[in-house]
Amino acid sequence: MFFFLICLSSYSFAQERMVQGVVFDKDSKIRLARVFILNTQTQSGVYNNSKGEFKLTAKTGDELVAQLEGFRSDTIKVSGAGDLVFYLRRNSIRLQEVVIRDSLKTPSKRLQQIQEEYKDIYRIGNSSDLLHTGGGSGLGGVGLSIDALYSLFSRQGKNARNLQKTIDRDFKDLVIDYRYTPALIQQVIGLTGAKAKDFMQQYRPAYSFVLEANDYDMIRFIQESYRRYRQNPAAYRLPPLKN
Repeated sequence: MFFFLICLSSYSFAQERMVQGVVFDKDSKIRLARVFILNTQTQSGVYNNSKGEFKLTAKTGDELVAQLEGFRSDTIKVSGAGDLVFYLRRNSIRLQEVVIRDSLKTPSKRLQQIQEEYKDIYRIGNSSDLLHTGGGSGLGGVGLSIDALYSLFSRQGKNARNLQKTIDRDFKDLVIDYRYTPALIQQVIGLTGAKAKDFMQQYRPAYSFVLEANDYDMIRFIQESYRRYRQNPAAYRLPPLKN
């Protein structure tokens, strides 16, 4: 019995080997550092390095758990001889904590209010229905709309359409400002005051991006833009206006 236990212990010890792997961010596919890798069988663990790589002793069948603050843990069972790859996903609660919006009306509500106040310019500037069908005499057919012709060629109609374009451009700026706020910049990269204003003027997101981006996309945009901003703070700075 004693000899059998020695053989069994030697066999188990022979099964242990050095395993290695790497840890990635599930969404951005960026390598994550300072991740703690725990072997649940032996209760021993290690931290990975700055390249996201790790090495530790384990045997086939052991469960390894990768843990990092702000991320959901991931579990892998040791099987073959290949490298292990962990994919950690950020906690949604952590992202929600950095989203800061002001108490003003949403851009859609403000646009609705402006359109209600200037509803006449949408009527005067409407030149889309140049052709109309039917007629007061009951003969049918296709005719030209007098109101649409007036709107198309009159100065009043042109001015109304120009004002509509201005309202549309202002609405897009409101949408960007509603999400891309100084409070969010301070929360993500710590900039305030004149530096924050200079950064936001040079690295302003596009309207199409703001419509499609989620909170995590916005944070990554700010972080990547700030990395370029630190390399050259005046890359996209507008020249001062001449007197």
